[in-house]
Amino acid sequence: MKTIIRYLREYFYDINKVVLLLVSIYTAVFIFCNYYYNIDAAIREANSSVIAFISRYLIFLAAFVFPYILYQLFEKRNYIYKPAFLILIFLAPAIFALKANLNIAFNFSDDPGQNDYWNHVIYWPLTVLITIIFLLIIWKINDDDQPFYGIKTSGVNWKPDWWMLLIMLPLAAAASTQPDFLAVYPKLKLITGDDETWITWWHKLLFEISYGSDFIIIELFFRGFLILAFIKWAGKDAILPMACFYCTIHFGKPLGECISSYLGGMVLGIVVYNTRSILGGLLIHLGIAWLMELGGYFGKMLSS
Repeated sequence: MKTIIRYLREYFYDINKVVLLLVSIYTAVFIFCNYYYNIDAAIREANSSVIAFISRYLIFLAAFVFPYILYQLFEKRNYIYKPAFLILIFLAPAIFALKANLNIAFNFSDDPGQNDYWNHVIYWPLTVLITIIFLLIIWKINDDDQPFYGIKTSGVNWKPDWWMLLIMLPLAAAASTQPDFLAVYPKLKLITGDDETWITWWHKLLFEISYGSDFIIIELFFRGFLILAFIKWAGKDAILPMACFYCTIHFGKPLGECISSYLGGMVLGIVVYNTRSILGGLLIHLGIAWLMELGGYFGKMLSS
């Protein structure tokens, strides 16, 4: 834990405080606009997948580019003019917008609930595969002199990650008593509703494994790709744009989770910047995700 505290202290000592303040205000305004005007809900209800893709792309792009613009204004960074850097700046939001708007609709069953269930179970691993293909191509072209965006075990100290998970345990328990939390968790409840006559323990286990696979690609994309692919140009500057972008993918989540994603994304980004490995962050992210799922199950049981 002392190591992580040292990483944080060094980062916040070095960062331009004006840029940090302005990006934090910008992110807060972004969050307010989303929840006040229900922007994410409107995108989800869009009749056209093209409109949904463009809308998400523009949101992701605005979140990702703005901190880099501030660094250019206040720090006069030369990397902003590098062609490869600019290509990736505009390509990265497109990759995740495609992932977020990928529609899969197989007909597994005549029962709508079961059909929806199996489509979700297939969806997450499939989007993992598609996104990894994109990242592998970029890595092969630009970054094959380093491990594949943080997939390495050497030099990883797991002890701080376990401590962070222990800290999250009482927070997840407290959150599981809140109505807005129970409206979202557990995720399976959103799909099946109150009809659990066909659901067995292995349905739940398979769903949670599939759901967990989504966090593999989130860590690989945000902490691996957006930090380690940009680090050769931007150094520590890569952390803040990633955190702002990362916050926007939580716009459909409870407000508290969305706000904390900005801070949590920054912390995980700082750790990856120093360790060059995403595996510790993946452990934390998966652990928190499944803790929240467990909190949702127990919260539902206690409130029923």
